[in-house]
Amino acid sequence: CIWLRFLVNSPTPMLDTQFLDVILPLPLENRYTYRVPRDLNDQIGIGQRVVVQFGKTKVYTAIIAHIHNTAPSRYEAKYILSVLDESPIVNITQLQLWQWMASYYMCSQGEVMNAALPAGLKLASETELKLNPEFSGEQSILTDNEFLVWDALRINTQLTITEVMKILNQKTVMPVIKSLMEKEALVIDENLVTRFKPRTETYVRLAASLEKEEELEEVFKKLARAPKQLELLMAHVHLSDRYGEQKEVRKKELMEKVSGVSGFAELVKKEVFQTYEQEVSRVEAVFASNGNGENAIGFNEPQKRAIKEIKSAFNKKEVTLLHGVTSSGKTEIYIHLIEEALELGKQVLYLLPEIALTSQIINRLKVHFGGRIGVYHSKYSDNERVEIWNAVNEGGELQYDVILGARSALFLPFSELGLVIVDEEHENSYKQYDPAPRYHGRDSAIYLAGLHSAKTLLGTATPSMETYYHAKNGKYELVELFERYGEMVLPEIKIVDLGEAIRKKEMHSHFSSTLVELMGKALERKEQIILFQNRRGFSPFLECYMCGWIPECKNCDVTLTYHKASNHLRCHYCGFSADLATRCGACGDTNVQTKGFGTEKVEEDLAHFFP
Repeated sequence: CIWLRFLVNSPTPMLDTQFLDVILPLPLENRYTYRVPRDLNDQIGIGQRVVVQFGKTKVYTAIIAHIHNTAPSRYEAKYILSVLDESPIVNITQLQLWQWMASYYMCSQGEVMNAALPAGLKLASETELKLNPEFSGEQSILTDNEFLVWDALRINTQLTITEVMKILNQKTVMPVIKSLMEKEALVIDENLVTRFKPRTETYVRLAASLEKEEELEEVFKKLARAPKQLELLMAHVHLSDRYGEQKEVRKKELMEKVSGVSGFAELVKKEVFQTYEQEVSRVEAVFASNGNGENAIGFNEPQKRAIKEIKSAFNKKEVTLLHGVTSSGKTEIYIHLIEEALELGKQVLYLLPEIALTSQIINRLKVHFGGRIGVYHSKYSDNERVEIWNAVNEGGELQYDVILGARSALFLPFSELGLVIVDEEHENSYKQYDPAPRYHGRDSAIYLAGLHSAKTLLGTATPSMETYYHAKNGKYELVELFERYGEMVLPEIKIVDLGEAIRKKEMHSHFSSTLVELMGKALERKEQIILFQNRRGFSPFLECYMCGWIPECKNCDVTLTYHKASNHLRCHYCGFSADLATRCGACGDTNVQTKGFGTEKVEEDLAHFFP
């Protein structure tokens, strides 16, 4: 009896039942466990997306993180609704990276998932409102706002909450919707909306009945009196038989080959042409070079020495700092190391701090690696980012071995990562401050490389304090490159003591005599000059000469900047503006003076010295 009672009360599940621990795109402390319907047991795998219900009505895309046979003890596991992928879109290494980032940067794995996955791979649960077919139709019980929503639903069948806001011209619409639900006038329907839609293009082929040469010749004879149609058919034959091989022909390419579009519909009607849709990539293959090393780099002796030292350093430590001055040829060293990694069949991640830099460096890399380079950053559309993600994950027509991008590129599903290059490693742009995960791209890339047993090269002319400390104390290896390529001379830097210049009365307005003299010589040589001033406007603030009162922003409690061109005061934090203060706001004195100088003041003074 005791044994039987134990079997009845035991939480041990049936062996046939499988359970999933999933990561939801929500800031949840723990993973949630869901139950798998038996007919889906053979379709699930770690890293696949599944659709699950969380809460009463909300539906989310979740990532499978663990598969087991143990039911949760604190709650009853819900069934998953469906499996979205035939194969995983996230690999085990990525899940390990997510887990580490959640722990190290003190956030949830769901927040990491939100940052990692392109929006196109996530499904949105959009709340849709529909009329309740069982509603009595009694309009007298509805308020004016409720009637507007109910009447709009009669016309449109269904509405989203955003559309209801536009109809009522107000943001607070939930009380209205709640009241309509209580009166059983409408119901809520939660529908999953897939964001990623493959791009398709129309292709043209000859009808199957024209496969034999004599049949095609007969068609040519029949089209002798239709020159436009004949021209289209000849163009198709030419395009499809390029390079002696049968090629698919795009409709767009065929139309560009001939002048005008007349005749195409007739050829389709006569069953000479057949059209069909085919999925194509949104990411244009703009790189013509195959990257066969035709553009060999000529290294100077310092570069050769640095390459040798880096290879030696990689044998000792996982991370190496390349401390090289500007124009020392660091990019050429990166290219050489990338070539060697590709020869070993490895993938390469090349991180840059800013999106703007990718367009500069891509032109240098495409000469060597051609279409093997993929660019990944937030300026790409959702669909383009999904395609690059799939290309790294699956390969196929688009197969990228080298990924160039900003910090988000480290989340891509690498499987054979062999080298990580973090260029300008000191830049603050590698740090994400908001929202969570508030991660550092450089540090996360180092951890990612460790998961793949890959090597990391940090390159910079001005190392960050922590990186330089690690290099000096043996945690990282250090390689220095202080000779510029082509023996170019480093720029001369002069530091002028303005305090001393003011004491000796050598200042010309806000310019030292040294600066005025050097600017004059540069202009005589027909050269250009750049002046940097880190203050906008004419003056950073105004001050009352009598009592020291300073105008401040009413929202931000910071001083207001004086802009002479528009003759007003402005807050550069919130955008608040005010008229120029001609009287003190405290004592009423009219002697309100400008203090400091901004770019407008520099421009005005320069006009006096160099008109």
